[in-house]
Amino acid sequence: VQLQASGGGLVQAGESLRLSCTASGIPFSAYRMGWYRQAPGNQREVVASISVGGVTDYADSVKGRFTISRDSVKNALYLQMRGLQPEDTAVYYCNAVISLPDGRITDLGSWGQGTQLTVSS
Repeated sequence: VQLQASGGGLVQAGESLRLSCTASGIPFSAYRMGWYRQAPGNQREVVASISVGGVTDYADSVKGRFTISRDSVKNALYLQMRGLQPEDTAVYYCNAVISLPDGRITDLGSWGQGTQLTVSS
């Protein structure tokens, strides 16, 4: 499994950026996919996810500002981010979002290096 996120960088508050992720070694079109982020000192969290059928879900902190999309032909996942804020600063990763019967979420276990987003105020 290889999940390679890219597109991060240093931006100013209010600016936009688009992240991309390419996946290999998995049946990409069979999974709900998501963007996760981890800020220093924080746990990794799901900020956006998209089902096989294109249904999207967002964390409250990014709702209305981030848009997730997927291209199952290219095995690619995207995150369009607008109105970036300093609290969006984190390393962003892509991975599957797999719901367990007990309500917990798990993933494919292979994370890659992620892509760093830094938003200055």
